Amino acid sequence: MQTNFSAAQLADPHVAESEKILRKCVHCGFCTATCPTYVTLGNELDSPRGRIYLIKDMLENGRPADKQIVTHIDRCLSCLACMTTCPSGVNYMHLVDHARAHIQETYRRPLLDRLTRAMLAFVLPYPARFRAALRLAKLGKPFVGLFEKIPALKPLGAMLKLAPVSIPTASPMASPGIHAGQGTKKGRVAILTGCAQSVLDPAINDTTIALLTRLGVEVVVPEGEGCCGALVHHMGREPAALASARQNVDAWTRAIENGGLDAIIITASGCGTTIKDYGFMLRLDSAYAEKAERVSALAKDITEYLASLDLPEPVRKPGTIVAYHSACSMQHGQKITRQPKELLTKAGFVVREPREGHLCCGSAGTYNILQSEISAKLRDRKVRNIEATGAQIVATGNIGCITQIASAAKLPVVHTIKLLDWAYGGPRPEGVSEERLVAAE
Repeated sequence: MQTNFSAAQLADPHVAESEKILRKCVHCGFCTATCPTYVTLGNELDSPRGRIYLIKDMLENGRPADKQIVTHIDRCLSCLACMTTCPSGVNYMHLVDHARAHIQETYRRPLLDRLTRAMLAFVLPYPARFRAALRLAKLGKPFVGLFEKIPALKPLGAMLKLAPVSIPTASPMASPGIHAGQGTKKGRVAILTGCAQSVLDPAINDTTIALLTRLGVEVVVPEGEGCCGALVHHMGREPAALASARQNVDAWTRAIENGGLDAIIITASGCGTTIKDYGFMLRLDSAYAEKAERVSALAKDITEYLASLDLPEPVRKPGTIVAYHSACSMQHGQKITRQPKELLTKAGFVVREPREGHLCCGSAGTYNILQSEISAKLRDRKVRNIEATGAQIVATGNIGCITQIASAAKLPVVHTIKLLDWAYGGPRPEGVSEERLVAAE
């Protein structure tokens, strides 16, 4: 794609990076076939190629974002399916992230939209605040129908519908400390405790720690780490995202310097995609660039790390049919496609992949709140494809996908690590009944 940026514009490193990305696009349109919003809406401007044109026009002319650009960029899930499909290597992720930051700086949203986004940024990355908000959500649930009738209040209705009926107790295992491995020491890792997942399902990390320590791996929960920054990053709130990145880089650097780390384990693939990008995000910060690169290099999804270990034979091989949903951040963001399925198969499960596995379930961080109608269409399409597999359980590696799919599916939806832990001697995952554990014929 030909570009026409001035020398003065290219002096801005963010613009210069976007210009390099734009020049790689050859207008082929392969991305439209795998873009969930284009497949759903059929509008060229709701495809990666259409958004690239809008972003190019906005950045080249150095103008503020307008309503049209904001509408179509907001509809992007950042699922990154387009990057998997693109034959030219266009880094759409970095381009749309730049566009969102530009929107945040130059566009004044309607009041209720501003307030909703500010509330999400204030609450979701902080476990204590999120837990308190979920308790308050019980008071608002009777008003869901009213909120859904008022366009500006639809996000509130979506939030209340997604809020769980009960909130798990906070886990003491999330507190800073060291969990020693059993027997011969086989490794030392840190684990991201995170934000939303630690509130919605703290058992995911508890299970991960239990399995790793049984396998002889020492697990460190570092002092001072917090939200990975993905939630605010995808809302264009770049200063807040970079502050979270620096905080975590500092926490993990201390752990690296005090005993070393073989990996930084992440159990929410949306977080993994962002943490693996810390090196890029902090490339212009001389105090953090090198440290961030080191952290990004150590970041591993739990299935990615387990696949590198010499695992023993499973304690039990249930033979249960499992539909594996590959989260977009896993398959497109991190290019992890083989390891989760191979681990489940080795553990004795019969793995089936749903049709249209490349299409997003519609969760995408805060997307199912801010774009609830499109999100619901994608969710229902995903659930139909999952249920058509004939599986008894759904496994996936991202808390957002778990929450989204479980809101409509009749099958139990569990994190992949819970099934693996069960096969290797841990307890049966909560929510998975005995009748679901029927071996495939």
